[in-house]
Amino acid sequence: MLKVVDVDYVKDYTLRLMFNDGVVKIVDLKPYLQGEVFGELLDKGKFVQYGLTPVTIEWANGADLAPEFLYEIGEAA
Repeated sequence: MLKVVDVDYVKDYTLRLMFNDGVVKIVDLKPYLQGEVFGELLDKGKFVQYGLTPVTIEWANGADLAPEFLYEIGEAA
C-alpha cells in the first residue's frame, strides 16, 4: 500500500512528498484546488495547515488526497 511518509512545503501550492517506496516527488496542487472543500485551500494560510496521517496528508479543514493520486501527478524530485 502506497503511503506518504514525509511532506515539506516548497512554495505557493507546491509540496515535496516522500513515499514509502523511497520515491520523492514535487506536487503542484494549484490546478486541483477547486470546489467547496479544496477551494478553501487557495488561501495560502489554510494551504500550509496540513499534517501527515498514517497514509497521506490532510489539511485542517479535513481535505485529503489519495497517495496514489499524489504519486501520479507528482514530478520526480
